[in-house]
Amino acid sequence: MSRETAYRRAVSQTVVPSELGRIFADPSFYADPVGWHQSAAHLRRESPIAKVTLPGYEDFWAVTRHADIMEIERNPEIFTNAPYPTIGPIASRPSEAEGGSPVNTLIQMDGQEHKDHRNIVNEWFKPASIKRMNDRVGELATQFVDRMAAMGGECDFATDIAMHYPLQVILSILGLPEEDHLKMLKLTQELFGAEDPDIGRAGEDGNVLQVLLDFVGYFTTLAADRRSHPTEDLASVIANAVIDGDPIADMDVMGFYLIVATAGHDTTSNSIAGGLLALIENPDQLQLLQSDPALIDRAADELIRYVSPVKHFLRHCQAPYTVRDVTFQPGDVALLSFASANRDEDVFEDPFRLDVRRANASSHLAFGFGRHFCLGAHLARLEIRAFFGELLGRLEHIELAGPPTFVQSNLVSGPKTMPVRYRLR
Repeated sequence: MSRETAYRRAVSQTVVPSELGRIFADPSFYADPVGWHQSAAHLRRESPIAKVTLPGYEDFWAVTRHADIMEIERNPEIFTNAPYPTIGPIASRPSEAEGGSPVNTLIQMDGQEHKDHRNIVNEWFKPASIKRMNDRVGELATQFVDRMAAMGGECDFATDIAMHYPLQVILSILGLPEEDHLKMLKLTQELFGAEDPDIGRAGEDGNVLQVLLDFVGYFTTLAADRRSHPTEDLASVIANAVIDGDPIADMDVMGFYLIVATAGHDTTSNSIAGGLLALIENPDQLQLLQSDPALIDRAADELIRYVSPVKHFLRHCQAPYTVRDVTFQPGDVALLSFASANRDEDVFEDPFRLDVRRANASSHLAFGFGRHFCLGAHLARLEIRAFFGELLGRLEHIELAGPPTFVQSNLVSGPKTMPVRYRLR
């Protein structure tokens, strides 16, 4: 039975309402995409904005429909990122007495602070700047498809290819030496897969803070070098950035490096691995894309919609505001479920079907919306177009060589392992 058939069957089944809230907080639920979407579809129908109370977590409202997430994102002064942008157990959250989070990133900022910091790197990620990277991204896409060819017709696509290709792209932009790429890969996987027993270091270090401190140690050395010996790379721009004439704080520099190196890599790798899995399981769409390569632009957004690598962000209500039939009060927490919104039946016709010709595929919320729209959206699309353009032009046959597994993470997730068998020209 294909995953598409399983989705359709799952959505038609009855879900026990008392179990629904856990799908947003418990990382293990995201490792079962069929079950997760079953529950999310039920909520969209029956309780699109659902109050969730779970032991060990702060109460939150799960927002599952596309229009409601758009409404909240259009009002960033009322629904803020601060004080914390993602769901997690109360016990694992750094307290103010402990100094809060050890780094400060764009996803934790609001208002003028967010605008000022975003402007530091904004030019690097605009379409005109990204267009200048076409050749380099295309070279890397060819390099990694060549790597597939050299592996003799079998590989674990998630770990051998998808995790490495976008990492090479983003670390090239930062200007990191190639010998450090594996270190960055390990730290990135440990950060976003901290809850996954096969990836995280919870058993060694207690929580994700140690991984963050390892990042800080590496990036402190990088910043010092770029201040002493600035180059033309993004790491130099960040290290020497000023706001209102003053250098930005060291922890803000660390936050920039962290968000660019991690979010610029892990989200795209999950989109590429999950996108290929979707094409394998929908061979008619794979064949259509191969027969008409011009569809790749639209298909890139459809694959991103279908995978939705970023599962959620939180917003914190600052003033009474009504969305649908719920009036949020100051202090209320809204969990914006992008994965659910991207399967919203009100927006996407037959949303569980992969359709590389879908006319409104770009309406997905995988990159967020509004003020906090993903900086790397244009780069991610370029990488996906380049990779699949190269792969599908050389692909004669591909199939799963075993069942895929999925990362246990409630923030960024996708295929963890994905054995494939293939023939390339």
